[in-house]
Amino acid sequence: MKTALLCPGQGAQQVGMGRDFYAQFSSARRIFDAADEQLGFSIKRLCFEGPAADLQATVHAQVGIYVTTAAIYEAVKESGKVHLPPDALAGLSLGEYTALYLAGAFSFAEGLRLVHARGQLMQQAAQMNPGTMVALLGAPDHVAEEICRQVAAAGVGESSYDRVVVPANFNAPGQIVLSGSVHACRAACQLAMARGLRTAPLDVAGAFHSPLMATAVEGMRKVLDAVPLARPQTMTLSNVTAGPHGDPSELRALLVQQLISPVRWRQSLEYLQSQGVDTWLELGPGRVLTGLLKKLNRRANVTNISTVEGWQAHE
Repeated sequence: MKTALLCPGQGAQQVGMGRDFYAQFSSARRIFDAADEQLGFSIKRLCFEGPAADLQATVHAQVGIYVTTAAIYEAVKESGKVHLPPDALAGLSLGEYTALYLAGAFSFAEGLRLVHARGQLMQQAAQMNPGTMVALLGAPDHVAEEICRQVAAAGVGESSYDRVVVPANFNAPGQIVLSGSVHACRAACQLAMARGLRTAPLDVAGAFHSPLMATAVEGMRKVLDAVPLARPQTMTLSNVTAGPHGDPSELRALLVQQLISPVRWRQSLEYLQSQGVDTWLELGPGRVLTGLLKKLNRRANVTNISTVEGWQAHE
């Protein structure tokens, strides 16, 4: 039996996340308190009390999810009820940083520094190059890619910026997220619906994992260059390649590339299954990754630990 631990990404944030673990586990309290001291503001207050609008901001959401997931991991480890560390780790977008921290690629403090900078850089890029994201439902990969190419070739809008739309997340079979300018995403939806496909706009702050994030690349490279990285001690997958991370120089390059590349989440889960993973554990706020795994494998043996109450009910 092999176990993979899954770490959620931006979008999983919700007011109240982590509060019950903070109340009941000293190890979780240490994580939140250390984060507050390092950041110079209370991410703990934002996670526990909101307001929701502030927590939704990219820089706060990413830091909050990273800290909450780390705190839940420490609480689970403190309990002694779950076998840790796992055999493999994977994280969706932001969650890749959490997974790498848990795998020993960098310390909690270094990971917090990286995530905080990443959130700031992505938020700035989204303000400089406004965009959006839309879910494309029922399409195989090649159809999603073809629709994006058609939009780019059609010359929608007045500038090249208006034609930017790319697959950003390969989440599950028949569930692909497109990312780009508002004009291009709207045109992609029209083409998709003409093919009988369903679309759903996402409530996001920008066109993440697309060329519209390019202005964040150099800043992220500088931040990563300033942080010591180590080879993960546990197999940890890259969003860019859907394969294991290797040496630190490659790891740095892939984390930079991740900003403008699609998240190959479905392919990552398929890779883990091919390596013998048959037991899954989602730690962190929400149940997004549990849902995506079930779309790939309805019989997957997966445990979600996002609240103390839910965890205890599952035992």
